[in-house]
Amino acid sequence: MNPHLVLRSVLVLNRQWLAIDAITPAEAFSHLCAGSARALEISAGESIRPLDWSAWRELPVLASTRQIGTPAGPVRIPSVVLLNCFARVPLHVPRFGLRGLWQRDGGLCQYTGRKLQPGEGDIDHVLPRSRGGGTSWENCVLADRAVNRRKGAKTPQEAGLRLLRQPVAPRPLPAIALLRNLHNVPEWELFLNPSGNREATA
Repeated sequence: MNPHLVLRSVLVLNRQWLAIDAITPAEAFSHLCAGSARALEISAGESIRPLDWSAWRELPVLASTRQIGTPAGPVRIPSVVLLNCFARVPLHVPRFGLRGLWQRDGGLCQYTGRKLQPGEGDIDHVLPRSRGGGTSWENCVLADRAVNRRKGAKTPQEAGLRLLRQPVAPRPLPAIALLRNLHNVPEWELFLNPSGNREATA
C-alpha cells in the first residue's frame, strides 16, 4: 500500500477554519467524494482556494506534488481539507495512564523535578494502594523509577519526599492543542500557527 495513504498527513479544518484533526489521505478523499469537505489549494503566496472534488481532480499534478493514481489519472493529495458543515471544536479528554500522566506532568518527576527520558518514568500512587490509595488522577503522579522504588509503600512524607504540586485531573483541551505537524507539511503552519497570515478566496 502507498505509505501516503496511511500517514495522518491531512489537516482537517471545521467550517470556521479552525484546525480540529489530522486524517489520512484516504479519509480526506472520502470526505471530498461525499461532498462533506473541500480541499484547499494553497499557493506559494499563501492565497487559499477551497475546491470541491470535481475542481480538485482537474488540478495539474506535478512530479513534486504528493499524488495518488486513479483510473482517470493521478490526483493531488491535499494537505488541508475544510469541512462544509461541521462547526464545533472537539475537546480532547486525556485518558488516564502513564502517557496521560506524562502529558499532565510535563515529563517531570513530581518529586525531583527532573526531566525524564522515555522509559525512566513510572506511575506513583501518592497514597500507596496498600494503604487505601486509589488509582486516579488525584492520587497518581509521574515519578522517576528509582525514586518510585525507593518510596515503595510509604507516603511522600514518610519517604522524605515533597510533591512539586498536588495532582488533579487535567482539563479537557481543544483538539488544536494536541495537533503536531509531525510530517512537516508547510501548509499546516498557516493554521497551527495563529500568527500565520493568509488570504482566502471562496
